[in-house]
Amino acid sequence: MGLRKLKPITPGQRFKVVTDFDVVTTDKPEKSLLAPIKRSGGRNSEGKMTMRFLGGGHKRRYRVIDFKRNKDGVPATVKSIEYDPNRTAYIALLNYVDGEKRYVVAQNGLKVGQEVMSGEKVTPEIGNTMLLSNIPLGTVISCIELRPGQGAVIARSAGTFAQLMAREGKYATIKLPSGEIRMILLTCKATIGVVSNSDHQLTVSGKAGRSRWLGRRPRTRPVAMNPVDHPMGGGEGRASGGHPRSKNGIPAKGFKTRSKTKASNKQIVERRKK
Repeated sequence: MGLRKLKPITPGQRFKVVTDFDVVTTDKPEKSLLAPIKRSGGRNSEGKMTMRFLGGGHKRRYRVIDFKRNKDGVPATVKSIEYDPNRTAYIALLNYVDGEKRYVVAQNGLKVGQEVMSGEKVTPEIGNTMLLSNIPLGTVISCIELRPGQGAVIARSAGTFAQLMAREGKYATIKLPSGEIRMILLTCKATIGVVSNSDHQLTVSGKAGRSRWLGRRPRTRPVAMNPVDHPMGGGEGRASGGHPRSKNGIPAKGFKTRSKTKASNKQIVERRKK
């Protein structure tokens, strides 16, 4: 995977940096694994705006991803590595020996023609999904379950990974991408390797229009609003806006919002770094 810095032949290309998509092998998705997406524009079921600055964007179709990897003991071959407009990582199309096709989140180094598998009697190789009880200590993992059978919820975006630190009793100790060290049940599954498209964070969009293509509308600075619209609005002239906070008045920058009585607090060994 590499990056391409474009020549400044237009204002929008002057600072533009894009991935070269050398890993992607096809631009035609598997039709049987596509589903429609109904766009909300940030409105809820009553038509009320609950998320600001969303709307528009290019039409997309959802790729049905297998986050559970519950087809244990059945080998599959990687048919293609594809771009997915709904996530930052690339996805891989798996062809199982019984004829079934499934999409999974692709890991760095996953190649077309490679055989991957999930289950208990599986070797810890890139793209294979195993129980945390069977993965060697120190292994770099991604697409981790938080509850057995739930499906992957941790370390799914481009370039993310976690590390299996230790095992004790019925729990595994894992260092998460945020730096948090947390205990997860050994009966949860995880995939070996780092999530693909590691260069995603180094890309530069180059122009405001690309944000519109992605469905992101212009964001108004709270300081530029009126007092009726935001706690940081108002004031004579260019007022700074006071302490940074959300529209609901919740302070930002260091204010802890996690409940002190949350049941899973006892499973967090070390909090994430500030």
